[in-house]
Amino acid sequence: MSPDGSSARLTRAARYPPIGDYALIGDCRGAGLVSGEGSLDWLCLPRFDGPSVFAALLDAGSGGRFRIRPTGEFGTGRRYLPETNVLETVFRCPTGTLALRDLMPVASEEEKRASLAPEQEILREVEGLTGEVEIEVLYEPRPDYGRVRPALEQRGKQGLRCEAKGAALVLRSELPLGLTGGGRSARGVVRLRAGERKYLSLTYSKEAPAVIPVLGEAARGRLERTARWWREWANRCAYAGPYREAVVRSALALKLMIYAPSGAIVAAPTTSLPEALGGVRNWDYRYCWLRDASSTLRALSTLGYGEEAEAFHGWMLHATRLTWPELQILYNVFGEARLPERELPHLEGYAGSRPVRVGNDAYGQLQLDVYGEVVDAAARFVDCGGRLDRDTNRMLSGLGRTVCRRWREPDEGIWEGRSGRFHHTHSKALCWVALDRLIKMHEAGRLRVPVELFRANRDEIRAEVEARGYNERIGSYTRTFDGDEMDASLLTLPLYGYVEGTHPRMRSTCARIHERLARDGLVYRYETGTDDGLPPGEGAFGICSFWAVECLARGGNVGAATRTFERLLSYANDVGLFAEEIDPDSGAALGNFPQAFTHIGLVNAALTLDEWRERGAPGAGKQPTTEEERHRRI
Repeated sequence: MSPDGSSARLTRAARYPPIGDYALIGDCRGAGLVSGEGSLDWLCLPRFDGPSVFAALLDAGSGGRFRIRPTGEFGTGRRYLPETNVLETVFRCPTGTLALRDLMPVASEEEKRASLAPEQEILREVEGLTGEVEIEVLYEPRPDYGRVRPALEQRGKQGLRCEAKGAALVLRSELPLGLTGGGRSARGVVRLRAGERKYLSLTYSKEAPAVIPVLGEAARGRLERTARWWREWANRCAYAGPYREAVVRSALALKLMIYAPSGAIVAAPTTSLPEALGGVRNWDYRYCWLRDASSTLRALSTLGYGEEAEAFHGWMLHATRLTWPELQILYNVFGEARLPERELPHLEGYAGSRPVRVGNDAYGQLQLDVYGEVVDAAARFVDCGGRLDRDTNRMLSGLGRTVCRRWREPDEGIWEGRSGRFHHTHSKALCWVALDRLIKMHEAGRLRVPVELFRANRDEIRAEVEARGYNERIGSYTRTFDGDEMDASLLTLPLYGYVEGTHPRMRSTCARIHERLARDGLVYRYETGTDDGLPPGEGAFGICSFWAVECLARGGNVGAATRTFERLLSYANDVGLFAEEIDPDSGAALGNFPQAFTHIGLVNAALTLDEWRERGAPGAGKQPTTEEERHRRI
């Protein structure tokens, strides 16, 4: 073995599918990841940040899985059934072909309350398509992140039952299963012929007694109802541009990451997938960040999903009231503010990438940019016809006062660095955004704020940013005041209207970022030598790459923006999903998967391309004609 342990890492990596080999299923409460070989390797219940039931994703040996696949050689192809989140994997074997369809049946909140159905169900349909195929089923529930190996209890037609932290897990199968591993696993081997269709149903119930779902034709009915529900939802998408397939798939992925009871959107349904194989940049993303609240509202509302946009806005106001007049950067799906980080040393980590973390200590950081995000999101909500009540008026005004009091302070910045606090240009500009939007809403009669105080601070922030956040020598806005480092977050300045994309300062900033941070359209967060308090090693960031598309388009270069966008689309996996990061050398997915913010970035980039094509770009973007647009120019 080499001194750095690389041979051992390669051996471990061979036991793990690539991150991009996974597809997501869910019911807008919890979610699971299914590998390209039909293995459910990650499932947290009863919600995204709950303890896992299967965690082979983070420990192939002892994490637990629920796998269905042929016993012999096979090739695979997969897709989501058109405009749904029902996953179909087709196994091609020498003796025949087989389809595996995976889903979590969906229902409205009213239907959930009115029925005796279990709280959640994973439904798996196996269908013989041609010939005859021998398949194996392996069921290894390992609740509480693999720390529990429950005994399985055979209950005849009622299936296999075990306990998971006070909840009942029940597996019913039309394929015969026998207990193995001392009664803590189940396995079955069976031949399936063309035309045969069998079902397996895993249910979770904790809150109240539940009726075990019927299999057979009733299970087929649940699959068809779920597929129809997803198609009806997807058909509401208002985007009709040239990238509709990618936009609708991104919308469907986002919907899977919305926690329906509260309207919150988690950053990703996974924890601790590494930003570099074998590295330590492994974080828990099963929480809700405020840093992209504005772009989330834009994506949902513009696509025509007003109900989801309103629910997200409502969750945001609820969560932020719990820490008002200060804001945290992340909360859980119910708005809980304390999310202490801890490590799970018993788990190997994805391909040996340790530590595995649950919780996220970034909740205690100071990130001033979130004030701009929250206020701009509220302004977008109002622009779409939303109304602000007296309590919300008071809350937003209080956030503005906090900005006036704190904008001169250093902070950890948008990337949650762990090397201390600095005067980040992006954070200051977003403080400007917060006050600017409050002033505009005041002037439009939508709310009342101490407008003179806010105007004075807004103007002072702009003067500071332009004097200390722009480096004349290199011709660019910079990561920190009086610095010379590039940072991809600066690409958002025209997205928030701080500066026009066609302004010389912004065009040159965009050019410098592409020179220093970009490779073939993929954009890193910041330069390699930047000290963020952690060992180096990460891929290019998906959302930064889509920001670059928007920045190019808003700068008038729609042709280059379009070419970059289309190149970025090629980095999606085979079912259209994006991770947090992309390895520019291999194109491999890195980091937590799938990543909501990357898909939000894709949607907004597609919307911006449409908008700027209509303006007659490239060359000369349409000049601002309203007071709302004129204030954005320096």
